[in-house]
Amino acid sequence: MGAGVIRKQGGGRGRRRGRAQPMSEINVTPFVDVMLVLLIIFMVAAPLLTVGVPVELPKTAAGALPAEQEEPLTVTVSADGAVQIQTTEVARDQLVTRLRGIATERASDRVYLRADGAVPYATVMEVMGALNAGGFSNIGLVTDIGGPALDNAGTE
Repeated sequence: MGAGVIRKQGGGRGRRRGRAQPMSEINVTPFVDVMLVLLIIFMVAAPLLTVGVPVELPKTAAGALPAEQEEPLTVTVSADGAVQIQTTEVARDQLVTRLRGIATERASDRVYLRADGAVPYATVMEVMGALNAGGFSNIGLVTDIGGPALDNAGTE
C-alpha cells in the first residue's frame, strides 16, 4: 500500500539517462485516514462518558459555568426523593455527617446540586440546608439550557 515513488532524472551531462532514484517523502494519506477514524470514534464515545444518576433537569436560560480544576462534588435528588452523593445513595439522616467528612478532604467548598424537576421545592431546600450544614457554602444548581427566559427578549 505504501510503495515508493520513483522519479527519473534526466538531461544532465555525465549522468546516465533513465536511471531511477527512490524519493524519500512521507506519505501522509494513511496518517490522515487514521486520525479521521479516531476523531469519529471519540465523537461517538464522548456523550457516553457522562456519569451520573439520570434525572429530568428543569430548563433555564442560564449559561454554563467555566470548567474547574478539581472534579466537582455533585449531589443529586431523584424524582422519588432519593439523595445521592456522586453516584452513592445516602440516607437523609446521614447526609450532613457524610458531607462533613467529604468537606474535610476537599480543597473547594463548591458543590453542584442536581434535582429532578418533579421534586418538591421544600425537598430541594432541605438538601440545600444539609449541604450548608455539611460545610459547603458555594452551591450551584444544575439545569438544562434552552428553557424560557422571563425578560421577553425577542418578542415584539
